[in-house]
Amino acid sequence: MSEAMWGGRFSKAEEKSTQDFNASISFDCRMYREDIAGSLAHAAMLANHHIISQKDLEDITSGLKTIRKQIDDGEFPFSVALEDIHMNVEKRLTDAIGDAGARLHTARSRNDQAAVDTHMYVRRQIGRLAEKLIAVEESLLEISKKYDDVILPGYTHLQRAQPVLFAHHMMAYFAMLARDFRRLEDCFYMADTSPLGACALAGTTYPTDPQETAKALHFSKCYGNSLDAVSDRDYLMEFLSFASICMVHLSRLSEEFILWSTSEFHFIELDDGYCTGSSIMPQKKNPDICELVRGKTGRVIGHLMALLTMMKGLPLAYDKDMQEDKEGVFDAIDTLGFALDIYAGMIRTMTVNGEHTRAVLEGDFSNATDMADYLAKKGLPFRKAHAVVGQAVAQCIAQHKVLKDLTLDEFRAMSPLFEADIYDAIDIETCVRNRDSYGGTSPAQVVRQMKEAAETIAFMKKQAAEWKAVSAFLE
Repeated sequence: MSEAMWGGRFSKAEEKSTQDFNASISFDCRMYREDIAGSLAHAAMLANHHIISQKDLEDITSGLKTIRKQIDDGEFPFSVALEDIHMNVEKRLTDAIGDAGARLHTARSRNDQAAVDTHMYVRRQIGRLAEKLIAVEESLLEISKKYDDVILPGYTHLQRAQPVLFAHHMMAYFAMLARDFRRLEDCFYMADTSPLGACALAGTTYPTDPQETAKALHFSKCYGNSLDAVSDRDYLMEFLSFASICMVHLSRLSEEFILWSTSEFHFIELDDGYCTGSSIMPQKKNPDICELVRGKTGRVIGHLMALLTMMKGLPLAYDKDMQEDKEGVFDAIDTLGFALDIYAGMIRTMTVNGEHTRAVLEGDFSNATDMADYLAKKGLPFRKAHAVVGQAVAQCIAQHKVLKDLTLDEFRAMSPLFEADIYDAIDIETCVRNRDSYGGTSPAQVVRQMKEAAETIAFMKKQAAEWKAVSAFLE
């Protein structure tokens, strides 16, 4: 017989191929801290309710702490034959302390054990990812302040549209990641629920107290339905949704950095430490990190789609399909964590070529809307003003010049409403300064955005510290 701890029903050992295919120890071993903490809390609850003896509790506690140290020190040989982290720990414990170890699984199933481990693991990682997300937000605010007077073309359809402050552009990404943080709050709330005590699916005949183990594991609440407790993966789908959207935001920023760092744009220069070269072309400086983040975004989205697809047809309660819930989540945590870490440094160290972006604006028609607004404010209906400016642009293109190159006589030939102040009205600085509507790109509005961003970061830091404190007992 195999050393599997559920073999009593079986007269034949698993085939080696079945054993390998069935095992999850290769990836769920990363939850060993959570698994041991859950077992310690469960054992203490069993002893408090006289389900196991105080001596059993002492032996279990000592044995589990020894096992944790062995794993911490890299001295614990994991066994594929024992399938998962739960059975690996329990078998080693039982070998070490005998029957006391065999009593640990009383009033517990691997169904609620695996669920509570995953809840704790995701909850702990949320605290860590929150700090990494905040670091990117801080870098966006820092670079915005550093280049607060730089103006660059804003785009629609990847065509130059209207001038905006560089800081305004960065604050748009700050707002995206701030929404991601709010999604992370929802993820934490959902993960912060203990399923321990639900057993396989229907609860237990023993006089247990799930509230007691929840408190010991620093959960704020318990599941109120045992079927839901062992079959719920909403919190993982919610987490992967957060991770996917956050990666999409980083991917969009990656695309802009890739474009802006080309010779054709030359808006920014990424620090050498975040770029690579070519094995054949000596002149190359490639934004590989941005490209990798852009590429890995599809990988994280794929994990979300995989979990949604896996869950969509499952009946209550636990099904082995659910073992597929972890690898994608673990990989998403790692991938997003790496991306956030590297972006915090890359944003902070990049150089913005403000003189060049200003020169680009001086040579295009990004001020055309301001010229139309000028006429509309003098009484010409906007649609007619739009047509006048469109004709002016066409004339300039034909003559290889821009709007500011037109003489006052040429302006007046288009409309008698033009006066000498048209030149100030279409000056790039004026175009930016006058967009002072709430949320606009004027310096005053961007200063407000940056002030609110600083306040948002302060709130995020407080929240992240609270989340990390909840899982501090696992460290």
